[in-house]
Amino acid sequence: MAKDRGRAIGRRAATSGRRRSVSDAKGVWKSGRGKGRSAPKGRQLDDAALGEVRALLGDAPRRRDLLIEHLHRIQDAHGHLSAAHLRALAEEMRLAQAEIYEVATFYHHFDVVRDGEAPPPPLTIRVCDSLSCALAGADALADALRAGLDPAAVRVLRAPCMGRCDAAPVAAVGRNHLAPASPETVTEAVRKGAVEPALPEYEGLDAYRAGGGYATLTALRAGERTPDEVQESVLRAGLRGFGGAGFPSGRKWSFVRAEPAPRRLAVNGDEGEPGTFKDRWLLESRPHLVLEGALIAAWAVEAERCYVYMRDEYPAVLEILRREIAALEAAGVAPPGHVELRRGAGAYICGEESAMIESIEGKRGLPRHRPPYVAQQGVFGRPTLVHNVETLWWVARICREGPEVLNAHERNGRRGLRAYSVSGRVKAPGVHVLPAGSTIRDVIAAAGGMAEGHVFNAYQPGGPSSGILPASLADVPLDFDMLQPHGSFIGSAAVVVLSDRDSVRGAALNMLRFFAHESCGQCTPCRVGCAKAVQLMEAERWDAELLSELAATMEDASICGLGQAAPNPIRLAMRHFPEEVL
Repeated sequence: MAKDRGRAIGRRAATSGRRRSVSDAKGVWKSGRGKGRSAPKGRQLDDAALGEVRALLGDAPRRRDLLIEHLHRIQDAHGHLSAAHLRALAEEMRLAQAEIYEVATFYHHFDVVRDGEAPPPPLTIRVCDSLSCALAGADALADALRAGLDPAAVRVLRAPCMGRCDAAPVAAVGRNHLAPASPETVTEAVRKGAVEPALPEYEGLDAYRAGGGYATLTALRAGERTPDEVQESVLRAGLRGFGGAGFPSGRKWSFVRAEPAPRRLAVNGDEGEPGTFKDRWLLESRPHLVLEGALIAAWAVEAERCYVYMRDEYPAVLEILRREIAALEAAGVAPPGHVELRRGAGAYICGEESAMIESIEGKRGLPRHRPPYVAQQGVFGRPTLVHNVETLWWVARICREGPEVLNAHERNGRRGLRAYSVSGRVKAPGVHVLPAGSTIRDVIAAAGGMAEGHVFNAYQPGGPSSGILPASLADVPLDFDMLQPHGSFIGSAAVVVLSDRDSVRGAALNMLRFFAHESCGQCTPCRVGCAKAVQLMEAERWDAELLSELAATMEDASICGLGQAAPNPIRLAMRHFPEEVL
């Protein structure tokens, strides 16, 4: 009996094996019941789509980390990502279709079109709906555009901050940002087909070198100073990260240097915190000051390669960097391939350093659990130094001009300088470089004072993550560690000024809608918490007890800073403006 069972099992195994085999005689996949298929199960490869994908990719490497770059090529060429093109890309990159699909559907700037769905209209207009633009009439602009344009030819979408808050409201016609935008200027751009970015005047490589640019880098490479000496200068300057966390830059260098080679450097240019535009301003004026800072930092930690990650909402900056990195290579300042430019695809979460690294590797921008920290295992598992754009701008200046360029400035007991992005109800919105101890009164004064007819009432000190503070806290220095006792923080120094004509309740709701839209979805407290908070905040009167309980859960249990800081607008609105919300 045992032998019979063994033979039966063997026959079933042999039959099962034949069912999965390809018939050499017929060249078809056998079903095992006398029937055959001309191809394996699943989506079949379209030869025409494969040819188009191959033509778009050209001789570019088919590496896994370049997946997002390749998706951009298809999206740019066709205006969407069809199922046939995704299948062809999977074939060309030797990846599972599921891997391609999960990445393509994660990012807002990729339009995945499934079988049977109509592709989007040929032109997309994105209207910013973040706080500064909302104050400037973004809702009315979006409504007017939808009413006045042919929906078959143009689609109008609401979109998060595009980093032009100083000229709100903003609309992107294709990749052409109009700021301030009006129905007339947008319609005219559509009529003319003006869909590509206009490059601002900026300091190119020749002009930068004529003013002494890259002389410091050259001297360091020649041995004029050691990495230890440069690191000590950065520490004495008091430089801290300007991306939001404020970690001492020199200490970060020492952590990375303590790890075994090879090492990497990543420049975080994903300036997505609504109200922030200082990095764009720096790169659209003096890009080489940032690039030299990056090359100096890479030299100091012996990083073999630099990755510059830039948000897709900055098309002009992306083009400037493409040109100037190529110019650096042609001039011999940087060897070919030493600096790689990576293009984001519309995901606020990629401003979080580990999510940015996931995106650099061609994956979904999901924050990593810690430890290990990125200084230990960052890009491709190697120790990585991550710096914000403004931080590297100061690295170059400190190495060129000495620590005093930063630490010689003092106000209200605080040392240093920082770039404040100022927008909202002020006469002269823009980037204002001020002493780090400046108060909101100083910032408003630097921005020309309050706009005509507006009385100062409240302010966002450092992006939506920092919440909303009342005018009664106008004498608190806007610097690291000074706002925490008030339940806030300076973050990216994205200051939005509100007046007596504005609704704090509406501003807080705008902020939470942004977080709900941008949550990566990895952890339940943030994914569900942000959406639930929006529902509760849309009520005529807020349920203070329930919102407080929700805020505590999000703060304690979220994986990264998005979910942990998202409740700040709720807490501060209830604390300082109860008459509006409770």
